[in-house]
Amino acid sequence: MNPQQSQELLSALLAGEPAIFHPNTGQKIAEETDIQLSPSARAGLEAPRFCQLCGRRMVVQIRPTGWQAQCSRHGSVDSVYFEQR
Repeated sequence: MNPQQSQELLSALLAGEPAIFHPNTGQKIAEETDIQLSPSARAGLEAPRFCQLCGRRMVVQIRPTGWQAQCSRHGSVDSVYFEQR
C-alpha cells in the first residue's frame, strides 16, 4: 500500500489508542520507562518526530499554522485534526 494513502496512524491517533513508541523520542513505551523530554515537548508544543506505531523517524513539515508528519509505513497526520474548536 502507498504510505501516502495509508490512514493507519491518523486512525490510531483519532481513536485515542495508546502509543507504542513515544512521539518525541522514538523510545518504546513501557511501564517502567522514564522518558526525558524538553520543556517544550512536555508542554505539547513540539510536533511528533517519531511514528507512535512503529518508532520510525517521520518527515515533518512545520507551518506557521501547524505541522504535518509523514511515516513511511503508516501514512500522514496533520495538526489540523487536533485543533481545539
